[in-house]
Amino acid sequence: MTTQLPDVHGPSLAAHLTHALFGDRFAQLHAPWRKLFSTGEFRLRDGLPHDERAALSYERLRLLNEAVADPAGLVRDVERLSALHEWVGAVDPGLGTVASIHYNLFLGSLLDHDGDRRDLREFTSLSRTGTFLCTEADHGNSASQLETTAAYDPDSRTFLLHTPSPAAAKFMPNTSSTGGPKTAVVAARLLVGGRDEGVFLFLTTLHDGTGQPMPGIEIRRLPQTATAPVDHCVTSFDRVRLPYEAMLQADHGRLLPDGTFTSSVGNRRKRFLASVGRVATGKLCMSGYSLGVTRHAVTVAVRHAHHRHTTGATAGTTVPLFGYRSHHTPLVDALATTYAATLLQRTAVQRWAEAVRPEADGAARDDAERLVAVVKGWITWQARAVMTECRERCGAQGLFLANGIAAQLAANEGTITAEGDNLVIWTKAAGEMLLGHFTPRPPSGVPAAERQLADPDFLQDLLAGVERVWHQRARTRLRSGKAGGPLGRWNRTVTPAL
Repeated sequence: MTTQLPDVHGPSLAAHLTHALFGDRFAQLHAPWRKLFSTGEFRLRDGLPHDERAALSYERLRLLNEAVADPAGLVRDVERLSALHEWVGAVDPGLGTVASIHYNLFLGSLLDHDGDRRDLREFTSLSRTGTFLCTEADHGNSASQLETTAAYDPDSRTFLLHTPSPAAAKFMPNTSSTGGPKTAVVAARLLVGGRDEGVFLFLTTLHDGTGQPMPGIEIRRLPQTATAPVDHCVTSFDRVRLPYEAMLQADHGRLLPDGTFTSSVGNRRKRFLASVGRVATGKLCMSGYSLGVTRHAVTVAVRHAHHRHTTGATAGTTVPLFGYRSHHTPLVDALATTYAATLLQRTAVQRWAEAVRPEADGAARDDAERLVAVVKGWITWQARAVMTECRERCGAQGLFLANGIAAQLAANEGTITAEGDNLVIWTKAAGEMLLGHFTPRPPSGVPAAERQLADPDFLQDLLAGVERVWHQRARTRLRSGKAGGPLGRWNRTVTPAL
């Protein structure tokens, strides 16, 4: 850092570090959220039971929405959306969850599918809250195999949305009437003339104006989780009739009123991935959320270490906890990790923002989506490790909800699972990297004996060398040709691939 920053001290150095973390757009991207969440309406309300905390998150969602001049513009701006998630988790994990679902998964899906042809005012005004129903009781990360169907009848120009078995019930979305009436986008298998055209999204009203489920919709509350206080439910549909306009259409799948189906994508799995494309942005939202609560935990733990005094090395003296290397070393390591995570998040957000532009090619989007998946896994896992360390370094003080570590640590488990379980999305990325979507960096031509371990470029080259070793081992195992079939070959490959 000393070779890159001026020789300055105090606020000037802090300003340089702030710029390194937040870039030139702090005032536009981050300052509004910091100001909003610093107001009294978002302070911790101690002692609330689970249901009241869940209801409070929806009240705060409306306050948040009132502060957003253009909700649709927020949804379209990946950098602003990610920044929101960096600040919301520290004040209300439940709010972070329902805001992510409403803005990114629900509104984002509508806007990505001919959204300019729909009247979205009841959703942008939050007279109705949006939710997203994709995973099923028996289909989580294997969501492309989900069983919910939407059969089209060209004579009546309607769909019949149906849950064929308990295994196909939509699992865990926030579909209760807590927070007011809700509307969902529901992932279902489109059936036209008995032919399966793949999975698409269907706009479905869940509640009437009084908050009662619409006819044919069954909503059952799930047991309370240890993560963010949200109204998780199981939701089923018994031949619920939807209008023709309910189907969210785009180039990957269009249905004419007479039942003619066209698609620019021939593969049904790719149609599914296009339909739920907002999940990729959701990964950035999850890593942004974890990043924000991690920075908060480090801040609290470091301040505590400077303010809390303990017995010194000589009789009758006291020193701050931070004076002991055994205490400050893990905190400095946590601080370094959190800086790295912040810079990695900035890189991933920028890459994704560039990849989703209309002029970007498909290969760039695939590469960016793979990076987003890897970043989501790394940051959310590092968040768990860093927050655990920070909680312990604060002792009993770290257990109080008011200090913003213990509850956020539990809520972070949700980010590890949401938008794709970390291990699963890393395994998918590892497989793609082995199949030609990654080329290791070639060795440096400078002999190792002529280099110094204090040189960051040399350290990077060493890490690249380790990467080449694991990449080669994985490819060798994948191509070994031993008996066992595809699953056996993959099981031999997956450890070095990861």
